[in-house]
Amino acid sequence: MRLQDQKRIVIKIGSATLVDEKTGRLRAAWLQTLVDDIAMLKEQGKEVLIVSSGAIALGRRQTNLPQGKLRLDESQAAAAIGQIALGEAYADALHKVDLIAGQILLTLSDTEERRHYLNARATLTTLLELGAVPIINENDTVATSEIKFGDNDRLAARVATMISADCLVLLSDIDGLYTAPPATNPDAQHIPVIEHITHDIEAMAGSAGSSLAKGGMATKIAAAKIAVNAGTTMLIANGNDYNPLRSIINGAKCSWFTAKTNPITERKRWINGHLEPHGTLTLDAGAVRALLSGKSLLPAGVKKIDGDFAKGDAVILLGPDGEEVARGLISYDCQDSNKIRGCKSAKIADILGYRGRSELIHRDDMVLSGKDPANA
Repeated sequence: MRLQDQKRIVIKIGSATLVDEKTGRLRAAWLQTLVDDIAMLKEQGKEVLIVSSGAIALGRRQTNLPQGKLRLDESQAAAAIGQIALGEAYADALHKVDLIAGQILLTLSDTEERRHYLNARATLTTLLELGAVPIINENDTVATSEIKFGDNDRLAARVATMISADCLVLLSDIDGLYTAPPATNPDAQHIPVIEHITHDIEAMAGSAGSSLAKGGMATKIAAAKIAVNAGTTMLIANGNDYNPLRSIINGAKCSWFTAKTNPITERKRWINGHLEPHGTLTLDAGAVRALLSGKSLLPAGVKKIDGDFAKGDAVILLGPDGEEVARGLISYDCQDSNKIRGCKSAKIADILGYRGRSELIHRDDMVLSGKDPANA
């Protein structure tokens, strides 16, 4: 496995890596070398997203909040201040290599509620299409203890699965998984490749290594389970040195968690086997031929719509003979779908009054009936 072979990459940066623990200041020189690495990957045609911690750490320094655990309202206030500094730092560093930053703040509900999930996914996809680098963080300014992710390792894994990333990179203060915490056990052995996350692997996880970090190896293993189960390969690497991504490419020690399938395959299996359909769309023969050749479903090919469904719900696609052709996640609710049924995509904005997706169902959100999702 090689980082340079991955197409869509999510990079998670922890507070302990981004912020100097003694001074509370951003490691600006280090950040610029990371951004230089990202520019290199972008030049190779890669898509890169960043999930970054650091807002609370930066904000508490500017407000002289005390050391130790903060109250929820103090953390939220620190995040509100620190997010500005964090966003400016990324924007400035990316500007120096002619790249654009786009900031996204997420809460747990944005990955749990289907409409929020689809909107966040669409925004991230559009940012990538525009060539921008999304900078993502948990929305600590409004998240409560009940809805917080609790650590950005798992947030990064959720983002990676949401965007169907090929690889998730966790930059940490350790170069991977060991059989025991290496700081306290001199006999600890580094594990370069983890093919199955067993109980023994989970038992090897240690605790947080820094006062700035919420997560430790346990949260990284939890993130790995989320990622690999969705078809995303994950790696843990030491991010403290300059040019951390280039170091990984050049063979620096790290731990890879392997996924058995790719993210698109896993997404289609989820659509095919775990979602209850909320409606049916009857297609004309031309639309059926288009789907069978790997195309998305356009409004023009839909003859009839039945059911009461919302945007993002699963629906069944029927051919003219009433036989099931495919299943997929629809881009519009039933009312708007009926309005644009049979129309050309160029007319959607005129009919609905807003510009939505040109496809009723994108091919990545669809699985053909009678086929394994890997080949759909």
